[in-house]
Amino acid sequence: MNFSSLVRQHWAALRALLVLTVIVGIGYPLFIWLVAQIPGLKDKADGSIIEVNGKPLGSSLIGQLFTDDKGNALPQYFQSRPSAAGAGYNPLATSASNLGPESIVDTPGDPSLPADGNGYKASLLSLVCSRSKAVGDLEGIDGKRPFCTGGGVGAVLSVIGPRDARGNVVNPTQVVSVNEPCDTTKQPFLDTYEGIRVQCATFGEDYSAGQVVPIKGAASDPAVPADAVTASASGLDPNISPAYADLQIARVAKARGVSADQIRPLLADHTDGRTLGVLGEPRVNVVELNIALDEKFPVKS
Repeated sequence: MNFSSLVRQHWAALRALLVLTVIVGIGYPLFIWLVAQIPGLKDKADGSIIEVNGKPLGSSLIGQLFTDDKGNALPQYFQSRPSAAGAGYNPLATSASNLGPESIVDTPGDPSLPADGNGYKASLLSLVCSRSKAVGDLEGIDGKRPFCTGGGVGAVLSVIGPRDARGNVVNPTQVVSVNEPCDTTKQPFLDTYEGIRVQCATFGEDYSAGQVVPIKGAASDPAVPADAVTASASGLDPNISPAYADLQIARVAKARGVSADQIRPLLADHTDGRTLGVLGEPRVNVVELNIALDEKFPVKS
């Protein structure tokens, strides 16, 4: 290959690089940006930022935690649904808990270690139970729900004894409430099971040989809705159900020194119906609602 051919080939490659750079590196991004400015798309492309007096306060697409530095709910705000994204609603750690419906037995914590580092890991069932109890306590309603103890953990037994051909325990010899650690100040949620006294769990003991039996209990129609106790798949969902919002009206109104009837129209303004009239469920955007509350009914200091 002579020198002139080598130059022509490199010049052709350079021209192709320049043309593709203009098209792909400048033209295409500019075209996409222009399309994103079309009304109806602009708010989504810009991140749906909510501004008040020129100050960005959040995005209508990403939820927020309305709690104090200790994680306690601020009474003047409607509370969001739980989040498994980082410490809560972290867009850089969007995720679910990866716990499924079979996650009903907790990993016990070592009682000799501090609570924040003793290895305890709640099952999905106990997470739901504890959240339901916390919502009930906050809103002054009954937070009980099926398969939960009064203390807010999964009502699950390990039933130990000989088994029949189908694997079910017959004539149990020991019954343990596996999610309730031994505590001299209280008894297990159930006194007896099939005539055997129920014991609380002792750390370090292995109860895996027993048959895992969840106990439904009497709370068949929980007052706390499902979205109040379960996180969304992304952990970023800013919406809650109208049912969960209704539970919170009295508390928010009292904290802001107004009546519940004054809060309801604002709640209705931030309630959306099903998408296209058929998709999904009605929903309340908590971020937008709380910002509107601060504007219309600021908390009196």
